[in-house]
Amino acid sequence: MKPAWLLVVVVLGAAGCSTDPTTPRWEYFPDMVSAVAYEAYSPNPITRDGKTMLAPAPNTIARGAVPFRYGVGPGEAADAGRQLHNPLAPSPAVLARGQKVFETFCLPCHGAAGAGDGPMIPKFSKPPSLLAERARTIPDGHIFHIITRGQNLMPSHGAQVQPHDRWQVIHYLRALQAAAVQTAQAPSAPGEQP
Repeated sequence: MKPAWLLVVVVLGAAGCSTDPTTPRWEYFPDMVSAVAYEAYSPNPITRDGKTMLAPAPNTIARGAVPFRYGVGPGEAADAGRQLHNPLAPSPAVLARGQKVFETFCLPCHGAAGAGDGPMIPKFSKPPSLLAERARTIPDGHIFHIITRGQNLMPSHGAQVQPHDRWQVIHYLRALQAAAVQTAQAPSAPGEQP
């Protein structure tokens, strides 16, 4: 019995093979091939208001987006500083990625060492040094807020720098700050001016 069914399947399968492009084919489930797709701004008879492009439902979060519940302003930045903590542990990979992101987004204004002497400075007002005492004492969450929302003349980088990368930049910034403190505290060699 099995060989007879196998023969029927093979014969039907072979009958469906044809090299003649003018031979009509059978369509199964044609609705799946020619589905109705409305243009974004075209009228739509199915929706209540007749629009094709609909607003997202309330409290919808875009795929891949992380909501940031802190607003703009110093009070919000202080709250972020108290409540947000860096989830990453410093490691060579984290510091390398932080350096790359710092060089891409921060270096033009803050400079390679973070001293506020980047190549954009002649065109704009000088940003504060990231190596100063005040910058060293700002909590990580506060810096995360500044990168996300911006502050004073610094624009927001929330759209350009992903949250994971912001934390890595903060680790790299802390490494720059620690290196600057060590350099400042190192005793000068004999004959050198401090």
